[in-house]
Amino acid sequence: MRSSGRNNDSGRGNYRGAGGGTSQPKAGGKRDDKQQRAGRPRPEERRYDVGGTGGPGGKDERGGGKSGGPKSGGSKSTGSRGAAARGGAKGGPRTGAKSGPGAKGGPKGGPQRGRGQAPARPREYDAQVEERNRARHNKPQIKTPKTFGDEDGERLQKVLARAGMGSRRACEELIDQARVEVNGQIVMEQGVRVDPEKDEIKVDGLTVATQSYLFFALNKPAGVVSTMEDPDGRQCLGDYVTNRETRLFHVGRLDTETEGIILLTNHGELAHRLTHPRYGVKKTYLAAIQGPLPRDLGKQLKDGIQLEDGYARADHFRVVENTGKNYLVEVTLHEGRKHIVRRMLSEAGFPVDKLVRTSFGPIALGDQKSGWLRRMTNTEVGMLMREVEL
Repeated sequence: MRSSGRNNDSGRGNYRGAGGGTSQPKAGGKRDDKQQRAGRPRPEERRYDVGGTGGPGGKDERGGGKSGGPKSGGSKSTGSRGAAARGGAKGGPRTGAKSGPGAKGGPKGGPQRGRGQAPARPREYDAQVEERNRARHNKPQIKTPKTFGDEDGERLQKVLARAGMGSRRACEELIDQARVEVNGQIVMEQGVRVDPEKDEIKVDGLTVATQSYLFFALNKPAGVVSTMEDPDGRQCLGDYVTNRETRLFHVGRLDTETEGIILLTNHGELAHRLTHPRYGVKKTYLAAIQGPLPRDLGKQLKDGIQLEDGYARADHFRVVENTGKNYLVEVTLHEGRKHIVRRMLSEAGFPVDKLVRTSFGPIALGDQKSGWLRRMTNTEVGMLMREVEL
């Protein structure tokens, strides 16, 4: 005859149990049955712990009561399958797991499997690693042979395009038309590399300013001092180039009351040669004087006028306009002494009422308005350099 207590000790009675492990009779009524069902987890909330504890006295996670079934072989160990099942598909952290020495799956069940915290490295080791990294990145650059490395210099069409001669395609066409020469040699092929700092590059015989030089032409108004700074606070040339980061300086001077073109640049050698008497760069002036003028005035100026600091000779003289006694004459000379045009005409007996410089070498004033600053073109710069043999 079977004992009824055997069925009471089985783990199946613990599925519904609210306490004690004994199954409740159906005579308790529908109300008790509903209370028992209310404590059951829903199917989607159930946990199927494969390696859970099922020994006597152990708590079942599904029912919360004591299990009185027989001991199983895997009841003492907390298997990794159960931990993985509770932690999710990717083995994330378990919810509701106890920590500390009394937790399940601790020392009794062996070490837990999962992500452990890496031990801290000593500071001396970190310092050694940092030192090795710095030594690796601070090694001197090894210069490879030119056969294997990049060639020196830049492509000629790129240098010409940066100098403002046109697009790269347009500069390639200039090379194809044999209009470009480097160091006196006409370039006939594409891809030639040059050094903008050392090589002399010309287009149509005119030197190309390949470096970061600036060239400006200013129509100086009357009353402006020909200096970049004036300690007395008067208006000067520097007031027209205050927004330039590069330091500029003027080529030559003009009297305070003289108007006309004056050049500004940061090319020191070009500025020096343009003002040196050896190169004889010509300057043209228009002077308003009172007549009548003798016919041999031009001859007198060309033969030379004796001044306090020596003879001064004009290269060219002509009458541009005559209205009654008012004459407008043009004087061209290559000297750059102070007030030379005014002094020459005054010595000849014709004081100057107004003086305007209309050209400086090949650079003409044209229709540029008074007080306007313009950037010179590459062609104009090339003509200036040719004028002084640069």
